[in-house]
Amino acid sequence: METKNITSALSALAQESRLSIFKLLVQAGPEGLPAGKIAEMTNIAPSSLSFHLKELLHADMVSAHQEGRFVIYAANFDTMNAVIRYLTENCCGGHPCAPTNEVCCTPNNVNNSGETP
Repeated sequence: METKNITSALSALAQESRLSIFKLLVQAGPEGLPAGKIAEMTNIAPSSLSFHLKELLHADMVSAHQEGRFVIYAANFDTMNAVIRYLTENCCGGHPCAPTNEVCCTPNNVNNSGETP
């Protein structure tokens, strides 16, 4: 991942409402949540929520798809993991600091290819 993409992702998360939205979507998993449910659970007004979701979409931290008349938003785990890998790639001066060198989050019921089992 390029440095400009990392800074875009971190910039998007460096705001309290967007960080709350992203954490909620991480907890929701790959199924995501409709915008109305996100607004209800975060106590963010729909007009503000729309702005924050647009910023997260632009930074590729979330994805969106239409389900009927609802727009469902989900955390982009690939981007999240790329940011974590970037931030930890030189951890501990190049010496292993954990049993595994792989830092990633695979949401429940999703394998490494992104498909449900």
